[in-house]
Amino acid sequence: MAAAAAASSMAATAVLIPRVPTAVRTTRCSALPLLPPRVSAAPFSSSVKLIPESRRFPLVQTKATEETSVDAGELFSDLIEKWDKVENKSTVILYGGGAIFAVWLSSILVGAINSVPLLPKIMELVGLGYTGWFVYRYLLFKSSRKELATDIDELKKKIAGME
Repeated sequence: MAAAAAASSMAATAVLIPRVPTAVRTTRCSALPLLPPRVSAAPFSSSVKLIPESRRFPLVQTKATEETSVDAGELFSDLIEKWDKVENKSTVILYGGGAIFAVWLSSILVGAINSVPLLPKIMELVGLGYTGWFVYRYLLFKSSRKELATDIDELKKKIAGME
């Protein structure tokens, strides 16, 4: 236990020591660049406060015109009002429970697939291939984008029961 306390105290002190540039360059196996030496020992958050707002985000300048606040009572009353308008409450509860169960089951399935050594990389390649095909098939040309929009509108109508 004393060794663990000594190791944690050594790790804490090792973090607080500033990096000093050395004259001798050593060869490293890492592809990451070396960090520049620290200018001051002050924490990073205090140095951010010294930069004026206009210099930090010169292109994004917005001002709030009014304050918005959410009243919890009003939110709950709106939810209760919408719930009272629903005719088939048992169907909504059944669909909601089914959706939660489907998400839970899919997370278990993805975890099982991820534990197989080579399968996640193959699934990434399949996903990249499908994404490339989808972009080529539906997003690259104007006529195919219109076709995709009409397919989505037809699917919305089928789901809403208008067709």
